[in-house]
Amino acid sequence: MKRIILSVTNDFVDDQRVHRVATTLSEAGAEVLLVGCLFSDSLPVIDRPYAIHRMKLIFRKGFLFYANFNIRLFFFLLRNKADGLVSNDLDTLPANYFISKIKKIPLIFDSHEYFPEVPELIHRPIVKKIWTGIEKLFLPKIKYGYTVCKSIANIYKNNYQVNFDVVRNLPFRINKNNNFKTLLPVESKKVIIYQGSLNIGRGIELVIDAMKYLENTLFIIAGEGDISKYLKEKVKKSGLENKINFTGKIPLKDLSSFTIQADLGISLEENLGLNYYFALPNKLFDYIQAWVPVLTSDFPEMSAIVKSYNIGLTSNERDPEKLADLLKKMLINEELRSVWKKNLVTAAEELCWENEKEKLLNIFRKAELIENKI
Repeated sequence: MKRIILSVTNDFVDDQRVHRVATTLSEAGAEVLLVGCLFSDSLPVIDRPYAIHRMKLIFRKGFLFYANFNIRLFFFLLRNKADGLVSNDLDTLPANYFISKIKKIPLIFDSHEYFPEVPELIHRPIVKKIWTGIEKLFLPKIKYGYTVCKSIANIYKNNYQVNFDVVRNLPFRINKNNNFKTLLPVESKKVIIYQGSLNIGRGIELVIDAMKYLENTLFIIAGEGDISKYLKEKVKKSGLENKINFTGKIPLKDLSSFTIQADLGISLEENLGLNYYFALPNKLFDYIQAWVPVLTSDFPEMSAIVKSYNIGLTSNERDPEKLADLLKKMLINEELRSVWKKNLVTAAEELCWENEKEKLLNIFRKAELIENKI
């Protein structure tokens, strides 16, 4: 049995992609250890089919956090047996790369996003230059790599002449016959949901402003992030507490119970760099699995999914009142919703991890970390 250590710079409570990868490798016969962080407000991690290790760090963000994490990770990996390593995103790559060379074991790089183009770096040219330099240093040396969409894979091919496979952020198939908990006080209201990290440029503030023009509607914001406090203060200042509900971070096992109660799921990222422009996020596919119509930004990757399956609408509208009109149409037009709901059944059947995971397993077979199919 091969031992594979995966590492990530979050506490993996709600990191669906890492959980799916770790679970799939474990089911394929590998001994899996997932390494991440333990913060003061981290929730417990239970019922995982693989081992976990969470490191307490002195810092929580910025250069000192990433430096501290990679130094701690380097020595952890140095003293722990591994037959292969999985680096999740650029911020875990330095430690993983050097250990893979020292121990002469395969390194697999999972790029969740185009890191140098994340919105947090757009107006920080020096920091962006540092991350771009790290990318230029390590990516040309990556033998086994995969990412979330073809657009990002093409960037790596054009910039560094490396071939990345595509493994999309598809969720496990939801069994609609399950008795889901009623976790939201929705009463007879229409429900709009946003789920995921609360970071800048994700359209959350825009929908908050649009809620002023919507009646009998509840906006559920499921997650935590850098702008959580700002968003809560914005809602309070706008007097919208009765229309907007913050759930906080939700354990993966409970997330579907929230999603399935929604009438509309949103993914309205702004065009703040190529990372968002080419985004193909978890939440879009989570909405699809729950048979929830979607409104997404009219960007290439998301738009291709929404339009090819006809499961909602795309828009780059940034005026709150006009957006409210669009949201209202999507919530009450039963003719449109009937078509979307019918198409969502097909989309959910096709766009699930059970169909996608073979792409992942083939990469690990090439690296000889799991056995070939008989």
